Amino acid sequence: MARFTRDELQQFRGATVPDLVADPMRLLFVGINPGLWTAAVGTHFARPGNRFWPAMYRAGITAEPVDASDGLTDTQRAELRSAGIAMTNICPLATARADELTRQQLVSGGERLRVFVRTHQPMVVAVLGVTAFRDAFGMRSTAVGPQTESFEDVELWVLPNPSGLNAHESVDSLAAWYRQAAEAAGVPLHRPRQA
Repeated sequence: MARFTRDELQQFRGATVPDLVADPMRLLFVGINPGLWTAAVGTHFARPGNRFWPAMYRAGITAEPVDASDGLTDTQRAELRSAGIAMTNICPLATARADELTRQQLVSGGERLRVFVRTHQPMVVAVLGVTAFRDAFGMRSTAVGPQTESFEDVELWVLPNPSGLNAHESVDSLAAWYRQAAEAAGVPLHRPRQA
């Protein structure tokens, strides 16, 4: 696993991470914004302790466990793309914590996300972070789960954030949500994995 000092990670403040784009795009996972570790290795949800990749495996979305802390391999990226999995963020700029973002950055990022979804037309958009979604789109009553209204004519799910800072969720609860969104999007799934 890569090792970074705190000073080394600070150099990635404001950096961006390339979107993972699939064609066709079945399921688009949307993070809040990249963390500094994620920006350093150029892979979404890469910080050690983030539960995204363990939940993806437990949900059966990935066939094998993925340790993204050093970044994804070309093979892993190709497997995600061939399954129709894509990734982006509401706000593209890296910070140490998502709560460092201003409301305006979230609103601007929300408009960027609308353009991304109109351009790529995924089957399902899964935004990972209900509070950030509420702030970005001014929808204060949004609850976790599939939404009744579409997002740019695409089925929308707002799901819990996988950060280790979100103590309300476990890998298992995240995996259950991710699997449901993947099924709705027609992602080819592997057998769900047990703890």
